[in-house]
Amino acid sequence: MLKRFSIFLAVAGIIAVTLLVLRLKKPEPAPTPLVEPSRAPFADSIGARGMVEGINENVRIAPLLPGLIGQVFVKVGDRVKTSDPLFRQDTRDAEARIANQKAQVGLLEAKVNEAQVILADRQDSFRRTDQLRSKDVSSEDDLQRKYYAVRSAETALATTKADLELAKAQLTQANVNLDLLTVRAPRDGDILRVDLRAGEYASVPPSDLNNPSLLLGETRQLQLRADVDEDSASRVTAGAPAVAFIKGMRSDPIPLRFVRIEPYVTTKRSLTGDSTERVDTRVLQVIYQFDHSSIPVYVGQQMDVFIEGKPPQGPQPENDKKILLTPKSP
Repeated sequence: MLKRFSIFLAVAGIIAVTLLVLRLKKPEPAPTPLVEPSRAPFADSIGARGMVEGINENVRIAPLLPGLIGQVFVKVGDRVKTSDPLFRQDTRDAEARIANQKAQVGLLEAKVNEAQVILADRQDSFRRTDQLRSKDVSSEDDLQRKYYAVRSAETALATTKADLELAKAQLTQANVNLDLLTVRAPRDGDILRVDLRAGEYASVPPSDLNNPSLLLGETRQLQLRADVDEDSASRVTAGAPAVAFIKGMRSDPIPLRFVRIEPYVTTKRSLTGDSTERVDTRVLQVIYQFDHSSIPVYVGQQMDVFIEGKPPQGPQPENDKKILLTPKSP
């Protein structure tokens, strides 16, 4: 009886283990996604990842000269026009240099007047001596000394005038340096980022080249920079229909208007939005424009892009030929 029970127990264990192994080998059903991913709307589509940016691209603005930030005139979201002041650095040193150069210019102008008076006096003395020499009242030696005195005064006047022109040029340079401390908008646009505070020290070049002190872009009209893998670059045609979806969504497609194809295949740099990220993938960049939709889209946002592609050109590969190997007859 005990022997039969042991056999039954062993068989039951084998069956249980077999069922457990079969259950573990059974593939788990794929989880239902929270958001249905976007799908290609064309029969022959080229997938790309796009980055939203302002039209004419964004402008990174940073101080031209190192120094303290004195005043910031704008904040994120402000609309600015060309030449509007954005921020100003500490101007005390530049203003002191201008005052110093103005004093130098005034001093040299006085010296020029003095040199002109000395030259006029020596020229008059030379004329008198020349008249006396014609009457044999003065000697030839006195006349030569008066002549060289005139030449010396002319040289001194020319030197002083040159120093004056140099001082005026330095004053102009000092005024330019003062003007450069006020950074102005290079074009119309919206302030997208401000990473400046009054009292902070601005270094040149900035410590982080990828995060500019101030970012200016045009958000009233947006464009999309789509990165197409270089393997599919030959299938992209100018003007081909294209549509974009907000990353991870399949609803509310955004029609795109073709602008241009960048003629240079570059390294992919938009995996995470970091402008310096580089991988071993090269992409063809295609630029599109689009209108604002009911769903807000922001500069720097990633989107899924689908472009209608053309079928690959060239001869199709032939079917593999089967080769039968038969043994040679002896």
